[in-house]
Amino acid sequence: MVRVTTTDRRAVLRAGAGIVASGVLTTGCATGGAAAHPAAPTSRTPVPRTPAPAPLPHHPAQITHGPRDRPRVALTFHGNGDPATARTLLSTAEEHGSRVTVLAVGTWLDAHPGLARRVLDGGHDLGNHTLRHLDINAMPEADAAAEIRGCAERLTRLTGSIGTWFRPSRGARASPLVERLARRAGYPHVLSYDVDSLDFTSPGAPAVVRNVMAGVRAGSIVSLHFGYADTVAAFPGLLHELDRRGLRAVTTTELLS
Repeated sequence: MVRVTTTDRRAVLRAGAGIVASGVLTTGCATGGAAAHPAAPTSRTPVPRTPAPAPLPHHPAQITHGPRDRPRVALTFHGNGDPATARTLLSTAEEHGSRVTVLAVGTWLDAHPGLARRVLDGGHDLGNHTLRHLDINAMPEADAAAEIRGCAERLTRLTGSIGTWFRPSRGARASPLVERLARRAGYPHVLSYDVDSLDFTSPGAPAVVRNVMAGVRAGSIVSLHFGYADTVAAFPGLLHELDRRGLRAVTTTELLS
């Protein structure tokens, strides 16, 4: 059985305590309501280091995993919710020598524009997770296009690029329409995943670790979320268990390179 050790818990509960006390509960990709739509940020200095999306000739339009012959995995975070969880998780990854991928919600960037720089300064990937985190696969074409374009515009304003990856909101895979719209917006691939942590269901930190470790293997792309105390509490133990299996957490760009 995978365990989150006492030492692991002590390392994160100090950070997590404030998060829990503040009532951090955000919307996962399967449940919940729409976020508010605040005004877009203005007069931001772009971060000039963000790579633009690039086609990968040997990968499908919707990518669920990377090469299975190299001991690497990509931990991908849906960027939404209380920024305290984002900063804690990014710092934990960096202290461990790991890098992650953040798919940011546009309205989250409106509310916390400094987090775009924080992600990139840590050496992590940054991408597009739609403007308002609605069920994009169920939308009419014009609305779905606006969701993709709206987040891309915010990323461009903040970083000088539309972001390296696109992931649809409220679904692991994009519909054929959303896939076409993403390509039209400049994203050659849709980033899916083959391992779901189910952390947005708040199952407890040990369950988050078990959910990941039950399915992860070389090349896996793992779905995780900012905004949940269980994810914060689980993360050191998860990184430890990946180490035990000889798997290194890298950005999606590195995983697929």
